[in-house]
Amino acid sequence: MRMITSSGAENRSIGELSRHTGVNIETIRYYERVEMLAPPPRTAGGRRVYDTTHLRILVFIRRSRELGFSLDEIRALLRLGGPDKASCREVRDIAARHLEDIRAKLSDLKKLERLLSKTVARCSGGTAPDCPVLDILDIKRAS
Repeated sequence: MRMITSSGAENRSIGELSRHTGVNIETIRYYERVEMLAPPPRTAGGRRVYDTTHLRILVFIRRSRELGFSLDEIRALLRLGGPDKASCREVRDIAARHLEDIRAKLSDLKKLERLLSKTVARCSGGTAPDCPVLDILDIKRAS
């Protein structure tokens, strides 16, 4: 990945940045507070002005979040394109750990699906006292 830098002097307001990236304005401000996104320069009137670098980084963060990466993982991934360049090996290690987490969650979801499927199949649709779905949800009913 190439270093994330500005390729133009295009200045955007926070609302325009939000529309271009699909990231909520409050989320943009949050990313600034937690130092995921560099604070933008301000106009003489105090208005934030964002450039192409902000846009690229924000899209990178949004896409990484969509893939389930944590903020700490994203920080490490961003270093690949920034001044504290991470090695490809470090990025691969981060992605591999994340993949392990995803596989564990998928395994848990498959177990949950089997349990719920069996429970729903046992459900007659009758009255609540004889409901196997409620039995697995309510510990007092199961005892």
